[in-house]
Amino acid sequence: MDTNKIKQLFNRCAGYGLILMAGLLLGWLLFSEDAGSVSHESHSHEMPAAENATQRWTCSMHPQIKTDKPGKCPICGMDLIPLATTGTHAGAIPPDAIQMSKEATALANIQTTVVSRQNPVKEIRLYGTVRADERLSQSQTSHLNGRIEKLFVNFTGERVQQGQTIVTIYSPELLSAQQELFEAAGMQSAHPALLQAAREKLRLWKLTGEQIAEIEQSGAVSPYVDIKATTSGVVVSKKVNEGDYINQGTVLFDIADFSRVWIMFDAYESDLPFLNVGDKLEYTLRALPGKTFAGSISFINPIVDPVTRTVKVRVETANPGSRVKPDLYAGAIVRSPLKQYAGQLVIPKSAVLWTGKRSIVYVKQPHTETPAFRLRQIELGPSLEDSCVIVSGIEEGDEIVTNGAFTVDASAQLEGKPSMMNDETLHPATGRESHALINVQGLCEMCKDRIEETAKAVSGVISAIWDQQSKQLHLNFNPAATSIDAIGKAVAKAGHDNEKYKADDKTYNALPECCKYRE
Repeated sequence: MDTNKIKQLFNRCAGYGLILMAGLLLGWLLFSEDAGSVSHESHSHEMPAAENATQRWTCSMHPQIKTDKPGKCPICGMDLIPLATTGTHAGAIPPDAIQMSKEATALANIQTTVVSRQNPVKEIRLYGTVRADERLSQSQTSHLNGRIEKLFVNFTGERVQQGQTIVTIYSPELLSAQQELFEAAGMQSAHPALLQAAREKLRLWKLTGEQIAEIEQSGAVSPYVDIKATTSGVVVSKKVNEGDYINQGTVLFDIADFSRVWIMFDAYESDLPFLNVGDKLEYTLRALPGKTFAGSISFINPIVDPVTRTVKVRVETANPGSRVKPDLYAGAIVRSPLKQYAGQLVIPKSAVLWTGKRSIVYVKQPHTETPAFRLRQIELGPSLEDSCVIVSGIEEGDEIVTNGAFTVDASAQLEGKPSMMNDETLHPATGRESHALINVQGLCEMCKDRIEETAKAVSGVISAIWDQQSKQLHLNFNPAATSIDAIGKAVAKAGHDNEKYKADDKTYNALPECCKYRE
């Protein structure tokens, strides 16, 4: 083997050796990085373990339950959920306040409003129907005995004019009275008083002077007499037919004058303190869409209907051309300034959470890096259209939650802090509170008020909220004091069908027309 071949073989071995060493070095570097990453991952998994040591668990339906490990709720059997932990930038936040991140408040669309003083005006909505003016209605009667010979008014709704002949009557009594008149006329020179007495007898039978004069001039007796209309108007009731025998005082027709009408509204007893005779109002009629009429209250009935718990409020109006028909539906708005509450605090209704006995709001805490809210119990004054007067509990300048209050309250319940359902100062956590949903039929805001007030009046009910869209009544109650069955029975007694009971027809028919939900 020559020297050149030996050199070539040596160079190849040296190259292979360098490649092998480079591979070993690269493998060591890769495996050392994996080992470091494994060590780092192992360390990172140790951190949650430390956190889990302090993690608390609770029940979404019974926030008073708190444990240091997951499991089942001992009351309802639901899976426990972890309590939300507060952030690191709490600032000076009271321990009973609810802290939420800015992202959470944005996702929940939580909005706040600064409380201010206003001169409140209460808007009262009334519903009713058009009625005939009772003072302009008359009954057309017969003033003598006889038989209906001919009717000149033949159907209900026909219009008549005062003095118009409405019926011809055959009367034997009229025949003898005319004979007496002629005999008295023959003895007029000797006994003039007899003639006057015979004429007066005919006048008492409502014969006109022209009719009596016509009888005297004819010189012939006739058993027929025409009855004239004593008023102008529309026949609303026809009582007789041709050929009927009638007596003195028999009603022939009922006639109503619609040149003026009454609009009778139903006002609930809770609205009566804000209604007075002379108050101005605006009303609309379904039959005349797009038109708004102005009027004033002329009379408030002093008697409360025991079934509907409403009082009749009357508005009088002229009705030229009789465009407004009886029994048309009408709706009115009365704007009543609450002078005794001038300058009081007024907040939107959406800010208030009702729990039966309490009313609460959530006040945003000032000077905090992250949003924080604290429950505040308030005392409510009169309820307005979309707002309410505050008597006490908050101050001018406080910033309160007006949208998303339920979300804030839900967070408070999950953290076991004072909330609308868990106020430790008034309702200690006893595990005896239940939540339920029942379907209740209704249509409008009046229905909502009636359903909620009826449910809250049941002893043991903590809160009642009816959703007008889903027709569901959200209930929180003490099962030791009441039951779903008792609540459903009370709501049905107020006129609203539910999945437990059905309202009786008398109570349902007494509801205002806007509340009639049955088809």
